Amino acid sequence: MTEIKRNSDYIINITGMTHEGLGVGRIDNFTVFVEGANEGESVDIKLIKVNKSYGVGKLNKVLYPSQSRSIPFCNAYKRCGGCSLQHMDYKAQLVFKTGLVRDSIKRIGKLENVEVYDTIGMESPFNYRNKAQYPAAVVKGEAAIGFYEKRSHKVVEHDTCGIQDELSNRIRKAFTGYVKKSGASLYDELNGKGLIRHIMTRVGFQTAEVMVVIVINGYELPAKQELVDMLILNIPEIKSIFINVNTKNTNVILGDKSINIYGKDAIIDYIGSFKFEISPMSFFQVNPVQTEVLYGKALEYAGLTGTETVFDLYCGIGTISLFLSRKAKKVYGVEVVADAVRDAQKNAVLNNVSNIEFIRGEAEKVIPEIYSRGVKADVVVVDPPRKGCDEALLKTLVDMRPERIVYVSCNPSTLARDLKYLDENGFRTVEVQPVDMFPWTAHVECCALITRV
Repeated sequence: MTEIKRNSDYIINITGMTHEGLGVGRIDNFTVFVEGANEGESVDIKLIKVNKSYGVGKLNKVLYPSQSRSIPFCNAYKRCGGCSLQHMDYKAQLVFKTGLVRDSIKRIGKLENVEVYDTIGMESPFNYRNKAQYPAAVVKGEAAIGFYEKRSHKVVEHDTCGIQDELSNRIRKAFTGYVKKSGASLYDELNGKGLIRHIMTRVGFQTAEVMVVIVINGYELPAKQELVDMLILNIPEIKSIFINVNTKNTNVILGDKSINIYGKDAIIDYIGSFKFEISPMSFFQVNPVQTEVLYGKALEYAGLTGTETVFDLYCGIGTISLFLSRKAKKVYGVEVVADAVRDAQKNAVLNNVSNIEFIRGEAEKVIPEIYSRGVKADVVVVDPPRKGCDEALLKTLVDMRPERIVYVSCNPSTLARDLKYLDENGFRTVEVQPVDMFPWTAHVECCALITRV
């Protein structure tokens, strides 16, 4: 048996992948996880971590690459913590994500007869993000505005980002020039000093309207008017510029106060035919192209004829609610975040939709209360956070027995867990459609159709 020693080099075969996209191999019967390795490859690694049951290997060299091996398109790929799958070609990523969902449904959900379709990918999986958040810091004595390094808050500066909109890339470059010229100080997380913390950009994909938000540890920017003039001269698509005040010692990006220093209070964008106002604090899906695909699938699974009462739980700013309103008699949207509820109500008015009522509160508390008053849903749509649905909510859905439940999920593991509960309590999961919302990462979204038995 091979002796397992930390900081030693080994040659192993990668025989599988974790849900996070790490390659899985073995030294004899000892499991090793390797970042940047694809299934089917033979790799030379340095064992950098050894636990009782597994080790972590650092990739030294790919000896025999798989057919899915791809050359990363970003020169900061090995340092940046954004994309983790650039070493895998895009078609292989979609296969990998489909496999993740199928494995979760079978292994966690214990469900055997569920159709899991191939993941719907993007025709062009580049420059798909409509929102960028660039941290600012001093690196080796120089101003750096970029992204965080993997598993750290060290800032990695690089020329461009292949998943951000080109307008965001241009704004980052222009702002870096302003910082160097103005001498504005950059925030230091260790001592809480320095002015500029983050630059956030929002881009309307359908309207090409752009918002810039400068997050500062204070209330005033030096050479503020010169900055505004420079930005709108170089990027005329900018319709709105804000200063966001965040003086707290926290890793939360935005503070509570935003001050408009140029243009409109909100920019406009569309998902499908629906119009949305986007302010600095608004939640808005970062991949609008695939959001339309995902929500279109949710509407299809809802199977509405115009007579149904629908509950949209964890509704956010009401995006899915608006899609459902086209074919529902009445939609109740439930969301715990007050700002999101206000945005949802505003969006309904903006789109002249009158058959939606938004309720602020925790879904697991609101729905039992509504149900006890005799308000019953024919169809329920849930779009919970990564932790999935609260069991109290699932129990109420079981008691209510709607005809259909449409489950939109950002986490296949908690999706499978909740599907198992529903399948054990009078429902049947019919099919699951994965959608790739975040190309080049290990994340995958799903839409599941569940019917009453």
